[in-house]
Formats: sequence, structure tokens, C-alpha cells
Amino acid sequence: MNHAAMITTDGPRSTERRESVLDAALGTFARFGYRKASMDDIAADAQISRPGLYFLFSSKSGLFQAATERAIQLDLTAAERALNVPGRPLAERLVDAFDSWAGRYIGPLADVQSLVEDNPDLLGPTTRAAPDRFHRMLLDALVDDPTRSHAIAQTLIAVSIGLKHQVADRQDYLTRMRTAVELVLA
Repeated sequence: MNHAAMITTDGPRSTERRESVLDAALGTFARFGYRKASMDDIAADAQISRPGLYFLFSSKSGLFQAATERAIQLDLTAAERALNVPGRPLAERLVDAFDSWAGRYIGPLADVQSLVEDNPDLLGPTTRAAPDRFHRMLLDALVDDPTRSHAIAQTLIAVSIGLKHQVADRQDYLTRMRTAVELVLA
């Protein structure tokens, strides 16, 4: 059964509303955790009635899955876009990709990563395959150095994970990630 099932409504306005609800839900889940977040909390944060929320999403688990999958897809799309900017130096593209993939989760959305890691049984295939997709995107960007590309990608991913637990804010993450990228590419 697809818990993310939504009663279909057409038009850009309903799509915008659904995306707004998904963004609010992600913030609510990050703040309270999956188990403690209620549909009432999500409805209040999304500025929608509880029946309106259930009109869009039939269950909390479906809403959670849809919200996390949407966030991950947006992150991957932004990272891919950053890696494929023609004429931009590789180091800058890598830092921007890591910012899209992980940097935005430092600060107010810091608990999103834990939320995803703590609830793998509730998540769909997108969330399980996303780290592999990000890794492949890095390998594609590092094509100029194929003998070291795998090691470089793995090292930068490990640095990013470590930095998320050490830095106080996104700017500190970016500064230190930039240093790591420059060192690894040297």
C-alpha cells in the first residue's frame, strides 16, 4: 500500500500548497521527531486544517515519506546543478554540491538527518538510494582524475559527515568544507 497516496487535485495552486505542507511537515518532524509529531502539529505549522491535511495525505507515515523524499530530491537536484555549472572551477562546484546536500541541514534543520537515519523503515527507496546517487554524481564530477576519484569522493563525504557534528553554523561548515576540498584536490 502506498502511504504517500494523495487525493488528486489539479493545478499549480494545489501543487504549491502540497509542497508548502511538505516543507512545513519536514520542519515539524525535525523539531519533534517522527513519533512525537502529531498531525495537529503539522497542520498548525502548515497553516492548514487537520481535515485539509488528511485530504492531502491519508496518514502520518505517508506524509513523512513524501516530505523526506521531496527534500532529498530537491537536495540531489541542487547538488547536481552545482556540479554541472560549465566553466566553474571544480573546487567551487564541489563545495556548492556539498552545501546543497548537507550544508543546509546545519542549524534549524540539523535534526532532519537524524530523523531520516532513525526511521529507515518508514522511508521509500529514494531515501535509501540517495547517498549512492550523490556519490555517483561526485564521481562524474571527478572524471578528470579517475584513479583517485573514488577515494576523493569517499573522503569528502566522510569529512562532510564529520563536520556536520562539529560546526556551529552553515558558514563554518562551508569554510571548513572548502579547506577540505582544496586539500584533497591538491
